[in-house]
Parts: sequence; C-alpha cells; structure tokens
Amino acid sequence: LFSSSNSFCVSTRMALIRHSGKAALSNLFFSFSSGRRSFFVSSSSGSRTTLTTSHHHHHHRSAFKRASSSSSNTTTTTMSSSEKSNENTKTTLTNNNNTNGKNVVLVTGSTGRVGKEVLSLLSTLPSEKWIVRAATRDKSDYAKRLGASETVAFDLTEKETWPKAMENVTHLFSSTQDKYIKEHMEFAKFCARDESIKKKLRHIVRISCFGADTNTNKYDKDTHASRENAQIPLMLQHYWWSEECFIENGFKDILTSIRGNFYMNHLLKNELDSIRENGTFTSPLGECKNSFVSCNDMGEAAFTVLKEGPERHGNKFYDICGAESTSMRDVARILTEALNSDVAKDLDVAKDVFGKTISYVPQDLKKFEEDFGSTRAEFFEYLQNGFYTRCSPDFYNLTGKRPLTYYEYLTTRGAAGDTGIEELFSAQGALFTKGVDEFKDLSSVQK
Repeated sequence: LFSSSNSFCVSTRMALIRHSGKAALSNLFFSFSSGRRSFFVSSSSGSRTTLTTSHHHHHHRSAFKRASSSSSNTTTTTMSSSEKSNENTKTTLTNNNNTNGKNVVLVTGSTGRVGKEVLSLLSTLPSEKWIVRAATRDKSDYAKRLGASETVAFDLTEKETWPKAMENVTHLFSSTQDKYIKEHMEFAKFCARDESIKKKLRHIVRISCFGADTNTNKYDKDTHASRENAQIPLMLQHYWWSEECFIENGFKDILTSIRGNFYMNHLLKNELDSIRENGTFTSPLGECKNSFVSCNDMGEAAFTVLKEGPERHGNKFYDICGAESTSMRDVARILTEALNSDVAKDLDVAKDVFGKTISYVPQDLKKFEEDFGSTRAEFFEYLQNGFYTRCSPDFYNLTGKRPLTYYEYLTTRGAAGDTGIEELFSAQGALFTKGVDEFKDLSSVQK
C-alpha cells in the first residue's frame, strides 16, 4: 500500500501487516476487521477509504469506498455499471447435494443499482462458508464479474424460474421494481407454500421505503401527510405491502427491511439529455430539502445485516437516509462541483459534461403528473412536503460510520467499482419515460 497526495494504489495480492489487529505506517492508521475481511485507512487529512479484499479462490478483487471529498489521481481499471451481457443468462448452480452446509444467498436484482453493491460485498465473504447466487434475466457475465459464485435465470413475471432460483437458498436478498408488487407478493406466498424452501430459508433482507408501515409505526393509509381527504401515496402503501407479505406468510422472525429514502441521482435520470445539452434539469421538488440516500449505503446496510444474520437483525426495520438534506438547487450546485472535479475529468461517460455548470429549473407538479402519471406524482408530493427531510442514525448504528453525502457518492467508487457520476450517466435506474405512466394499472392490485 502506497500513499501519495491522498492517492491510494493497492495490490489485492498484498501481504497484510499483522500487529495485534492494528498497524501504523507513516501518517496512515489501519483498523482491521477480520469478520468482514476489510480494513479502514485514515490519512492525516481526514479522508477515509474502506477497502474490502476478496478471499475467493477463483478471483481477487478490491472494493473501494472513500467517504471524503478528496479525489484520487490513481488510474484504476473499472467496469461501468451499464455493462451488459449479450448472451442469455445461463443457470450455473452448485450441485444439489454439494452445498456442504454452506450459506446460499440468492441476490435478486443483482445487477441493479443496489444489488450490484450487495453482490460485490457478498463476494468478499469466505467462499468456504458462502455461495453467492446472482439472480438475473440477461446479465450473467456482468454478475460473475461482480463476484457471483454462480448465476441463475430469474424473473418475477415467469413463475417457472422461481423453484430453481430458490434451490437450497438459506438467505434471500429481495429487491424488485415498484411495478412488480403483485408478482412479488405471489413470490412470498410461493416461498411459504414450498416446505423445502421455507425450511431452509433462514434470513430475508428486503429493500423497501418508509412511510406507510403499520408494524413499527401506525400510519393510516387514508391519512395523507399534508393533504386533507387523501390517502398515503399508493407507491408507499405498496412498499409496506412488500414487507407485510413476508410477515403474513410466516417469515416475520427472519425478516429485515432496509427502508431507504429516495435514491440519489434517481430524480435526474429523465433529465440527462437536458443536462448534457443545456446544463439544466427540472423537477417539482423545489426548495424542500430531502435526505436522499446513496445506493452504496443501501447496499452496505443490506450486506451488513446479511453477514451478521437473523439472530441480530431478524424482525428489524431500518430507515436508511443520506448524511444531509438537500434541495434541488443544492443538487445542482453539488453536481456542478462533482462535474468539475478531477474524478469527472477521467471518466469516459462524463467527457461531454466535464466542467459544466448545472442549473435547476422549477417545475409544476401538474406538469410532472402529465409526464409520468398520477401514482408517481403523488409520491413526489411527499418529497415536496418535508416528509423525507429527516436524516436517520440507522446506517451509523449498523456500520459504525455516517452515510455518504451526495458529493461523496458522486465521486466515490462503490464496491461494484463505479462512481455515482458513472451511475448517473449509465442506463441503470432509467426506469421511466416521459409520457408513459408505468404505474397506471397498480391501483387495481389487491393484497
């Protein structure tokens, strides 16, 4: 390990310095964590890098998390989050009788913004104890490069893929798009009906969102936070349903929910053309500040509870937010700062926006509803009224460190190897198209 001007060069086949768990070198402080097989590096300037090394026999990889505003001048070969496999997903599962008592964790949404972080972090666990199975429709190669032990074809809309994906699974990471709530609830029932699956399943970690839950809180679905005679937004009700279905099917004691705030960058995904061409983006959120959360922190929170298990985290529900609350004008200012950083200068995906000044253009909520439909607009109203302003200590309580700020997320390489800038300008998370209401049929879904 070498340090020069806050740049870190790392060989994953390094010889670790062993000195009763701690070692000092020059102006660096090392804190080793044998349970996670990682260590934290702090320099005298106050920057912090988390480096997690893989212990798989078949590959060696390093995952970086730098919670600081300093940028690295080190040249690193990374993989864009938008990389896709051109081949159909091949099912490559461990022999049914050859798990040898290992934990088998199925990662659904394994190449998504949060799933890729979970998959990469899980790959650092000892392979003699963990089999990391990536569920994917068409990105098997990418999942393997992220560190999956094996891959399996899985699609919530194709029930015939469910049994094979759940074979021998002991731990389930559950993450699905909002529009698949009906299929997700059916999948929870499937896991409960199949005695072999239910018997083996020891821990479920669900990605969700707080705001309509009735177990840890007593929200009334018919009581809107800021509007009279209106219900809680349907999307929030469905997030709660996505947890409740596991509880009602007998998985309460082994369920952990990671309830995230709105994701950083998600608001900008439909504004990339305007950002590139005009240096502007529009949104109805205005001056209300929200504690948007990074996908990196969502992934790390999920990984932490999976690693530590249901004995500690079963029947627990954590609110994960960002380190600070930001308005849309704050987002524009921070994005401008990031696009003018040395990090952005070296990114191919950001070459046409490097050095740009980004401005926020206010938008009327009615215009937003015309673009994306009433269901999504109702959710955005909760981002206008201050409901998601607060920060939460839960990420700190889980991991021992504060969550990332927006600038840190944009300029930090996550466990999967890409920065928030790369995630922003990739195809990942681009779920909505102006003029198309993705949720027009959700009001008919029943529990």
